[in-house]
Amino acid sequence: MMEDLLFNILGFTICAAIIIYSGTQLSYYGDKIAELTGLGRAWVGLILMSSVTSLPELITGISSVAIVNAPNLAAGDIFGSCVFNLLILSILDARGNIPLLSAVKSSHIVAAIFGMILLSISGLAIFLSNEIPNILWVNAFTFILFATYILSIWGIFKYENEQGTMPIPQTENLEAIRSKLWKKVIGAYSLHALIVVGSAMFLPYFGEKIANESGMGNSFFGTLFMAAATSLPELVVSMAAWKLGALDMAVGNLLGSNLFNMFILGIDDVFYKYGSLYKNISTSHVLSVFTTIIMTAVVGLGLLFKPKRKQVWILSVDTFIIVILYLTLMIYLYNNR
Repeated sequence: MMEDLLFNILGFTICAAIIIYSGTQLSYYGDKIAELTGLGRAWVGLILMSSVTSLPELITGISSVAIVNAPNLAAGDIFGSCVFNLLILSILDARGNIPLLSAVKSSHIVAAIFGMILLSISGLAIFLSNEIPNILWVNAFTFILFATYILSIWGIFKYENEQGTMPIPQTENLEAIRSKLWKKVIGAYSLHALIVVGSAMFLPYFGEKIANESGMGNSFFGTLFMAAATSLPELVVSMAAWKLGALDMAVGNLLGSNLFNMFILGIDDVFYKYGSLYKNISTSHVLSVFTTIIMTAVVGLGLLFKPKRKQVWILSVDTFIIVILYLTLMIYLYNNR
């Protein structure tokens, strides 16, 4: 029994390490693709980087519902990734001399608002799972999630464009870079994408074994450990952006990842062949949804009020509240696993 547990922990750790490395490389080459297409880093953080760093959650979710048949593991990974992404904001805030949210542009609040809308829809999907009919085998809420995600991307793009913050491509440099690096960048990007896909497919297998053998349960294990493992690319990328002084890219990456996570939840429902995914998700995940909404609202308030100094040791009051909410959620899920 102990040998099996140690073997599964080793397998989980190896998969997580591979995802960290290749996820980081994906982000690097994703940034290069952004340069080749003329996009700016702020927009890259919100759209391209967030979808790239959320690739482990996408593959892990699909394999959890389609191969392992563990819907709570998939839901725990998605919602746990959302709260972990917001916790990363606190980690970044602790490393700076001034409050993080006061150093970035207020327009990130648009992504935060759309994130709360998408989270609310996912919470309703779980809460009303027995009331809403399916279209074929897919729950009607999934189509609402898809439509809202597309609307959120369009809305953010429109808002950024009206504010005059969308990047202007540098065509001369763009052509020079494209001719030299395009094949290399696309090749490396594709290679690391395949590596992440392969590693993420095995992650839920080891995760379910560890959850069952250790007695932690799929909901708690998925929300804490699985989510942390698949969110490590976001952490690494955000830390790298922070070191470069690209704070807007870091914040955009994290908020954009939460938007994309809700899109992934809908994809998981499409791949779940046993009916509506939401009917088979534990209602304990609703607490994770509500907690993430509150955390996102705190981020929005921080973006609006922009505190001038840190009030709680190395953290500003907004990121301190995020830490407290995260710890409270984990304690509750552990005690009710």
